[in-house]
Amino acid sequence: MNENLKNLKMRDWTETRAHSSWQIFKIMAEFVEGFEALAQIGPCISVFGSARTKTGNPYYELAVEIARRLAEEGFGIISGGGPGVMEAANKGAQLAHGKSVGVNITLPHEQFYNEFIDHDKRLHFDYFFVRKVMFTKYSQGFVMMPGGFGTMDEFFEVATLIQTGKMTETPLVLVGKEYWQGLLDWIHKTMLLKESNINPEDLGLIKLFDTADEVVEYFRVFYTTNKLRPNF
Repeated sequence: MNENLKNLKMRDWTETRAHSSWQIFKIMAEFVEGFEALAQIGPCISVFGSARTKTGNPYYELAVEIARRLAEEGFGIISGGGPGVMEAANKGAQLAHGKSVGVNITLPHEQFYNEFIDHDKRLHFDYFFVRKVMFTKYSQGFVMMPGGFGTMDEFFEVATLIQTGKMTETPLVLVGKEYWQGLLDWIHKTMLLKESNINPEDLGLIKLFDTADEVVEYFRVFYTTNKLRPNF
C-alpha cells in the first residue's frame, strides 16, 4: 500500500512537471502579444483602484476627471479593464477622445471588460505577473486611486522597481489623502525611522494629491524635462 501511494505521488509530480514545461509557451505568447500591442499605442498612464467603487462615489468621479484631463494632455489611459475605478479611468479617456486601454485578467469570478475601452485596445491575460509587466514597461506614470490588495500590490511593485533602479524614475501618484495618509505615516514612522528598512529619499518617489489639478500639473511639469520612453 505504501509503495503504491509512493508511485502515485511520483506520477502526479511527473505530470505536473510536464504541464509546467508546456505552460512556458503560453506565458511567452502572452508576453509577445502584450509587447506588440502596447508598443504601438504610444505613451500612456496607468490608473489603478478598486473594482468595487461605484458610480457616484467621489473617488469614481475623481478618477474620471483625472483620466479625462490626462488624455487631453495627450496620454493614453490604461486600466485593468474591469469595473469600478478601472471603468472610471476608461470613461474619462473616452470623454476626451483619447486612447482607452484595458488590460484584463482571467479570474475565477469572471472579470468583464467595461464598456469604455476601445475595441482594438482590449488585452487579455491569464497570468497576473505577465499583466503586471505590461503595466510597468509601457506606462509613463501611475495613478493609484483608493483600492484593495490588487492596488496595494501594484503600488509596492512600482515603488520597488523605481527604488531599485530596475525601471526609470516615473511619476508614482497616490490620490486621496484621507485614504492613503495613514499608510504613508506608517511607512515613515516604522519602515524608515524605527526599522531603517528604507532610505529617506525613497519617500520622495511617492507623491500624494487630492485633486485632478495637482495630478495633471505634476505630470505636465515632470515631462517638460523627462523623455517619454519604455521603462525598461
